[in-house]
Amino acid sequence: MIDRDTIDKIMEATNIVDVVSEFVTLRKAGINYKGLCPFHDDKTPSFMVSPTKGICHCFACGKGGNAVNFLMEHEQISYPDALRWLAKKYNIEIQERELSAEEKQQATDRESMFIVNEWAKNYFIDILKKNPDGQAIGLQYFRSRGIRDDIIEKFKLGYALPKRDALSKAAVAAGYKADYLVKTGLCYRKDNGELVDRYAGRVIFPWFSVSGKVNAFGGRLLDSRTKGVQQKYVNSPESDIFHKERELYGLYQAKREIAKQDHVYMVEGYTDVIAMHQCGICNVVANSGTALSVHQIKALRRFTPNITLLYDGDEAGIHAAMRGTDMLLGEGMNVKVLLLPDGDDPDSFARKHSAEEFRKYVEDNQTDFIRFKSDVMLRGVNDPIKRSEAITSIVRSISVIPNQITRDTYVHECSDRLQINEQTLINTMNSFIRGDIESAQKEQEREARRHDAPTVSDIAPSQDNPIEPLLIQLILQHGGDIIYKDVKTADGESINLTVAQFIDYDLSQDNLRLSNPIYQTILNEAAAHSGDEGFDPAAFFASYHDINVSSVASSLTFNKYQLCRSLEITPDEEAVRLNTIHLLSEYRAHTVQNMLNALKHRLAEAQRDKNGDEVRAILKEMMDARTLRDTIADSVGQSLIRNI
Repeated sequence: MIDRDTIDKIMEATNIVDVVSEFVTLRKAGINYKGLCPFHDDKTPSFMVSPTKGICHCFACGKGGNAVNFLMEHEQISYPDALRWLAKKYNIEIQERELSAEEKQQATDRESMFIVNEWAKNYFIDILKKNPDGQAIGLQYFRSRGIRDDIIEKFKLGYALPKRDALSKAAVAAGYKADYLVKTGLCYRKDNGELVDRYAGRVIFPWFSVSGKVNAFGGRLLDSRTKGVQQKYVNSPESDIFHKERELYGLYQAKREIAKQDHVYMVEGYTDVIAMHQCGICNVVANSGTALSVHQIKALRRFTPNITLLYDGDEAGIHAAMRGTDMLLGEGMNVKVLLLPDGDDPDSFARKHSAEEFRKYVEDNQTDFIRFKSDVMLRGVNDPIKRSEAITSIVRSISVIPNQITRDTYVHECSDRLQINEQTLINTMNSFIRGDIESAQKEQEREARRHDAPTVSDIAPSQDNPIEPLLIQLILQHGGDIIYKDVKTADGESINLTVAQFIDYDLSQDNLRLSNPIYQTILNEAAAHSGDEGFDPAAFFASYHDINVSSVASSLTFNKYQLCRSLEITPDEEAVRLNTIHLLSEYRAHTVQNMLNALKHRLAEAQRDKNGDEVRAILKEMMDARTLRDTIADSVGQSLIRNI
């Protein structure tokens, strides 16, 4: 348990810009900073960070809050773990008691897996540095590849003993459960239940998340053992903490340099990354031989939109470069391609050249994707049909680029280079764009039909009410505004009612409570404090002592949900009052609809059970509910008319 004084010290020391910069490339924007939002597919910077207020917020998806909120959302960690992260960053000591056995047992699998992986990383390092076999075999292998000790340390490289149960026995002896060894992929079980080390006899390459946690490992057989072996490399299987399609090897070590250079090199393997770091080029990552995914590209684009694909010049390298191009372009990346001279891969090339020589070679020889794709696809092609297909493929690639000016520039260049009428290329490109838009619209329509037209048997009773966040947003924006003056109470007194007080009063008349407990807390607190002088609901809840409440309030303070049209401009008292009434009517309408959905389920069950009395009783309830729904609908309509 972290005490209040320590929490205050952590929050006082925390700089929101420093924290967010660990994960997002920020650029100065007046007194604030902005960057691409890490919580959604952000094409233009919509994520703002205010150092003066100590908060961040995305104006597109609405996520944000203070540094703790940001870490909890980005790293998917708990409130205490977010505080520990900040304490470690700012060298603040936290005095915590040792967890009991019961408490350790209650720790989440995810947290336990990270702990096991951290232990395994240190175990592999110790074997490499201190064990005679590790020094004679593992360390000798790295040195034979020209890898320096500082680079070994930087990437936390290690070695696994050849004995198939060495790690599992050491882990169990250290108090780690066999289940977590299996869940992380460090070990696997044979049919007879025997625990076997996955990486036995291999040199080890740990994978780090963007925040620096060990989430996986890669293991390579040594050169003397690879003859005739198909699988030289073995990687951690998919787990709760490792999804290969979302990870890039070396991103943790490269992220600062990527942001500094505003550029990233993409290579294929571990040793390519390591060799380039050793020659002084640190803005490099690897996709480890798998096809690029959208998740990986989005992770990179947080740091830079500029990428050079750096592959071998053989057929496999060409194929690797080709398969990732369209996806990179579609995510708004500026793509260059460089195929190294025959016989060289990034590893061997980097070992032969200094950083300056390497960069100069890249600068002189890299090419844009049009030139690259046309060279590859049109080289030696004379057949008109095949040539037409190749050009169509190039235009298809151009069509996925989201920026219109960039598209037009590439079309013009393509026309000049390939000697094709520019208007023809534009027409072809536009047909692709229209087709993509139509496909997306059809998919949205299909999705909408799936959600909007379920059968009675498919509908599950739900208490979720989509009007609740709108009510809370109204409270956060106008909760302290007076909308009724000199209201007579039962005691004959005259009082003023704020938005929050009126909503609370109105719902209480029908014994209604908001289904979301956090929303209900905000309503209760706002109703209690909205009469206080100078009450600012947004500020009040942004610093609320309950982290869940403050997080939700920070999110809803900004315009994530769209209120009625009259509130888009500075509203007067009448506009706020009418919108409050309208939203309350809408809330009741949805509440009644939820009631009807539940009754439909009950009716279906009663009909299956052939319970005639129950069927008749439910039909009567449904009739009453529909009457109430129609009455509310009429009031909503009148309210809406008055609002317009």
